[in-house]
Amino acid sequence: MNASIDKEILKKVELIRIMTRQRVTSIFAGEFESAFKGMGLEFEEVREYQPGDEIRSIDWNVTARAGYPHIKRYREERELSIYFLVDVSPSSRFGSGDKTRAEIAAEIVSVLSFSASRNNDRTSLLLFSNETELFIPPGRGMTHTMHMVRELLSHKAEGHTTSIASSLEYLGRVANRRSIVFLLSDFYDQGFWDQFKVSSRKHEIVPIYLYDPVERSLPRAGMISLTDSETGRTRIIDTSDKNVRKDYEKRFDERLITLKKEFHKYNSDFLSLDISEEYINKLSRFFSEREGKR
Repeated sequence: MNASIDKEILKKVELIRIMTRQRVTSIFAGEFESAFKGMGLEFEEVREYQPGDEIRSIDWNVTARAGYPHIKRYREERELSIYFLVDVSPSSRFGSGDKTRAEIAAEIVSVLSFSASRNNDRTSLLLFSNETELFIPPGRGMTHTMHMVRELLSHKAEGHTTSIASSLEYLGRVANRRSIVFLLSDFYDQGFWDQFKVSSRKHEIVPIYLYDPVERSLPRAGMISLTDSETGRTRIIDTSDKNVRKDYEKRFDERLITLKKEFHKYNSDFLSLDISEEYINKLSRFFSEREGKR
């Protein structure tokens, strides 16, 4: 990395640091903690059933041996382990507006990591394309968060495609305890559902779909050439044709609905974010709704 690029990266990191402190303090205020409260539980004891205890807590084996009801009690772990799995394949560098998908991902990682640190939780970063490209072990604090942001912004992917399955397999090797996993990608990948099913049994996975507005709605600009940044395939589209634009948007919306349904099969909340829009309020609503469901 040359000096000018490094200077630009450091400038972006500093801006994100300032933005993160302001936004976390003013908006999240405990919502992050509440949304995942009770995720980590440790067994504490077995004791006799008392009026008001939940029936589902009954330990039927001990009850059968003792002849009268006993329940299992758990206590909430003081800290959580949170992993950010971020897709850094070539499509992550696309952005039709002021920021690319990778830059928005860096901001989201910063906001969520700092929120977690305020609750004394540890966070970790895993960057992937068609293979795992970088792994930063769990840590906490603003210095650790900014280290992850800097690596995300400066990283140049070696792979040219996406393999969500390989990132989840790697996660399985480094995350020994049940953890919260934020999976940030455009999800242009195939064949990862079997591995997602396996991983979601152990971890709480929150897929975050980051998309550029151009990927949903084509501008009216006549004949244009669209090139897939990962496959290199190019096609010509007549954007002056209203039906072409409507079909393009319909395909995107249908894909979004399909992804949401698939993730819900494995009890995973799914969040889609337009990278051109303000995402903080949407994240805040997402955590509030999640807390309500829990």
